[in-house]
Amino acid sequence: MRTVAVVGASLAGLSAARSLRKRGYDGRLVIIGDEPHRPYDRPPLSKEFLAGDIGEADLALESDDEDLQAEWLLGARAAGLDSADRAVRLADGREVRADGFVIATGAAARTLPGTDGMAGVHTLRTLDDARALRDELALGGRLVVIGGGFIGAEVASTACALGLDVTVVEAAPTPLAGPLGETMGGIVSALHADHGVRLLCGVGVKGLSGESRVDAVLLEDGRSIPADTVVVGVGARPCVEWLEGSGVALDNGVKCGADGRTSLAGVVAVGDCASWYDPHAGIHRRVEHWTGARERPDVAVAALLSWGAVEPGVPRPPYFWSDQYGVKIQFAGHSAGADSVTVEEGVPGDRSFLAVYRRAGHPVAVLAMNQPRLFMRWRKQLTAATS
Repeated sequence: MRTVAVVGASLAGLSAARSLRKRGYDGRLVIIGDEPHRPYDRPPLSKEFLAGDIGEADLALESDDEDLQAEWLLGARAAGLDSADRAVRLADGREVRADGFVIATGAAARTLPGTDGMAGVHTLRTLDDARALRDELALGGRLVVIGGGFIGAEVASTACALGLDVTVVEAAPTPLAGPLGETMGGIVSALHADHGVRLLCGVGVKGLSGESRVDAVLLEDGRSIPADTVVVGVGARPCVEWLEGSGVALDNGVKCGADGRTSLAGVVAVGDCASWYDPHAGIHRRVEHWTGARERPDVAVAALLSWGAVEPGVPRPPYFWSDQYGVKIQFAGHSAGADSVTVEEGVPGDRSFLAVYRRAGHPVAVLAMNQPRLFMRWRKQLTAATS
């Protein structure tokens, strides 16, 4: 290969670029990003950066002495992939021709219909989102977070520490039941009540009220929650619409094999936009976690450079962490399909414990609150059991 184009300039794209050079690729490397910023770390956006504890320079993912010898095209949105001409078409009319492609366009925050342009309403996905929300939270007042997932919970935790009056609205009966299961989801989400944050579950949002600026969140049960600021944290959609008609198979993201290869030769996908095949479960999954964006690109790059000649291994169980209200939450594996979950150490009521999910007696996932050392031991066991 003489030219490789990496489409996406966040962690997954940067990790792929690093792996290309580490594996000996010395050809032309073009990195395309729709944001104007160089790669930055997203997890702190809802925590330390939002709280004002760190600045933008602390988010940088590149080291001072790092030189990938890459051409950076920032502020350039991909608009299409021409498989016949082997080219990425950009929204500004330019084209980037390449022999190999790494798709790393990530995901975008979902929004509430009819709220575009309403002041005081935010999502949190990008650095620019975090800048705007940080400025709003500095004014204090009443915050309503729509969505009780991990991003919503982290924003609520940060805002609570800043002294805001915080309410979290979750449509599901139990927050975090998807990734953690109902029992453990209930235990983890109880952190809100521990710190005086109101949690309203099992009720959807009908809409928002306000003229130019939001002043309340309207619930489907008729209640109205006063709000000075609203954060919408209702998940993300993969940014793959630009690939429609390209020949790349799409199904809740870019449909990939267990090594990131797509339906087109010489094209791999990584990060939040990639739905990799899980050989253990026999299904495709999108893994929207930092570690997936850090680890999986090396596997995909190996497949790209070898044109698929390298047999894919088994991806490591996904791992993510969250810091809420001073509590460290860690999770690895998949809770779906587990037929039991048992507390192996500690007491859930003390917010310090470790629980193991099992299927037919075999561990498939592990959750910890404030048990980092024990968690790492169990994570290694889980990785060994699934490799």
